[in-house]
Amino acid sequence: MSSRYDRRQDATIRFSRRELRDLAAAWLALSIAFTIFIGRPPVLAAHPTWAARLFVVCIFSVGVAFMLHELAHKVTAIRFGQLAEFRADYSMLGVAIVGALAGFIFAAPGAVHHVGRITDRENGIIALAGPASNVALVGAFAPLLLFDGIVYSVGAFGVFVNAFLGAFNLIPFGPLDGRTVYRWHPGVFALAFGGSIALVAGVFLTIGFPI
Repeated sequence: MSSRYDRRQDATIRFSRRELRDLAAAWLALSIAFTIFIGRPPVLAAHPTWAARLFVVCIFSVGVAFMLHELAHKVTAIRFGQLAEFRADYSMLGVAIVGALAGFIFAAPGAVHHVGRITDRENGIIALAGPASNVALVGAFAPLLLFDGIVYSVGAFGVFVNAFLGAFNLIPFGPLDGRTVYRWHPGVFALAFGGSIALVAGVFLTIGFPI
């Protein structure tokens, strides 16, 4: 019985203090950045109640989308016997906020780093887990569209952001998940990427831009 098999059998999901701090920092920074980008500073300053409402919407839609995407990578990696932890990229979180103030958004909160012996298939599945979690979240947020007010806003933002995030991360370029999935299995990549594009198109046709 290999040591790798032992790690899988005993695998539990643990979070170090540093990882919890990084997750919280990334969640908060991204929520602030998207609030600024969507609301625009002059409007937010003039309407503090609306600004607070928008921030809550971003926490429960954008923040959830990004964090569960990263946690899906972590959980899957651990199930394959890896040591895995999320590390925030504080310089890029700063870029996200400064960019939002300047009128554009670029969100790269960090990444899950995992180490250990692994096959191409397992690595591909770990990469695919992130976008797959976003597709699942589209379904989880969709029922909120049946309500009014802030609940509808959370649902609309959740559906839109998760559909876009899933498709974007499947682009087979650079450090994005799509490149790893493609290297593992071009057929699986084609199905996943094609499905994600179709999902984005469907979201545009049904709810459009939630902004």
